[in-house]
Amino acid sequence: MKSVKFSLLFKFMGVIGAGFLVASFIFVVINVRLQRQLTLENSLHDADYLSEAITRANFYLMLNDDHVMLHRMIDELATMEGIRRIRLFNKDGVINFSTDEEENGQTLALSAEGCSGCHLSKGAPLVELPSAARGRTFKDDNGEMFLGVTKPIYNDPSCFTAACHFHPPDKKLLGILDVQISLKKRMHQVDTFRNFFIVLVCVLLILLFMELLVLTKRFIIAPVRRILEHQRKISAGDLSGHIEIKSHDELGELAAGANEMTASLRLSRQEVQAWANTLEDKVQERTRYIQDMQANLARSDRLASLGKLVAGIAHEINNPLTGILTYSLMAEEREDIAEDLREDLRTITHETQRCAEIVRGLLDFGRESIPTKKLTAIEALLERTLALLEHQSIFQDILIHRNYAADMPQIEVDPNQLEQVFMNLFLNAAHAMPGGGSLSIDTWQDSDKMMIAISDSGNGISVENLARIFDPFFSTKDQQGTGLGLSVSYGIIKNHGGTIEVESTEGAGTRFLVSLLMGDLLA
Repeated sequence: MKSVKFSLLFKFMGVIGAGFLVASFIFVVINVRLQRQLTLENSLHDADYLSEAITRANFYLMLNDDHVMLHRMIDELATMEGIRRIRLFNKDGVINFSTDEEENGQTLALSAEGCSGCHLSKGAPLVELPSAARGRTFKDDNGEMFLGVTKPIYNDPSCFTAACHFHPPDKKLLGILDVQISLKKRMHQVDTFRNFFIVLVCVLLILLFMELLVLTKRFIIAPVRRILEHQRKISAGDLSGHIEIKSHDELGELAAGANEMTASLRLSRQEVQAWANTLEDKVQERTRYIQDMQANLARSDRLASLGKLVAGIAHEINNPLTGILTYSLMAEEREDIAEDLREDLRTITHETQRCAEIVRGLLDFGRESIPTKKLTAIEALLERTLALLEHQSIFQDILIHRNYAADMPQIEVDPNQLEQVFMNLFLNAAHAMPGGGSLSIDTWQDSDKMMIAISDSGNGISVENLARIFDPFFSTKDQQGTGLGLSVSYGIIKNHGGTIEVESTEGAGTRFLVSLLMGDLLA
């Protein structure tokens, strides 16, 4: 009951019903009052017409002063249906004749209902009374309503010039004819009209109310309930619903807006669900990316610190090594040296030169040389590096595959430094394939980067060594090399704003991927 009380249908129909009831009540009251007024006016006109007919019909009887015949005539008229009584009285209120014999000879008070029309105040009475003021309504002791019409009888010339008449010429008012008719039948007609009109209005109100109820439920309440049901489904998390649009009015537009909102929410949920499904993968990917960045930063810090230390040590070692090498060469050239001692001097010279090479590598590692960049074709640089190495014995059993992308642009790099990087990578690949194998060189363009991949089919690198591959002085070659080649290459690529990555599976080969930014290009 409470939900019905506060429903839109209850409020809407309550307001409309109350408005129609008030309007109908006012309409009925106005029409009934108008009908009553018209009935009274018509009755007054009929009574006035009857009074005029009585006066004219009895004119000659009054002129001949034939009271007996006059009274009989009036008595006969009084027997007509609806006439209560007819009476004649003078201006002093004395009733000369009345169809009600008990009134004959009585004097009416000035305030009586038959005299009040002329005697309106304490002043002189009116001689001439307007026709609209001659009528009056009153009720008898039984409550029945009557209409009284008073008609003055004036002393016209035919009266005071007649030989039988005794009224003087200066007497204007001879008497008053008072006719009283019953309004019972006419008021009953008014009441019947009122009751009929009330019933008609009630029937019309019921029909209108039912029509409004049906139309409201169909075109307002039903669409609103569909929208509310759709909203409840959305609140419960069900976004699969769809409102069927049956009209193109404001409620139809509201339903269309609700459908659009649901579709947007459904799309958003799908996006959120898809994002949530891949969140774990994204977190793991981001974690790996951060770990790689931390490892690179840690490696860079170690390389920088170690580079400064190594450069200082190498500089200090280089001076005595130069002295040893100089004196060993001078001693070796003397003719008075024994042959067995000369062989020892050659060994000292060779080892000293090897130490000098190591020191020079240390100096290159510790020195942050700024690249001298110029436009260079990477394929040409790779070919020049291969030309220096592919005829060496270590490359005799290695098959080289060149997979260069077509129409690769030139980029600004330091060709000497990059040649050193490629040479280190080629030599490492060759050392990983002592029994021969294949070396693949691939180049391609990836957005704003130039990619160079160098892959071998060698022994590969173990997982524990793969994380240290770019560390200085770390080498997978037993007693060969200084372990600085990849560290120096890492620094060169970094100084060029690029990256170098390694992928390897032990026993299945290694792949180095070099990425260089393509800043200023020349096709």
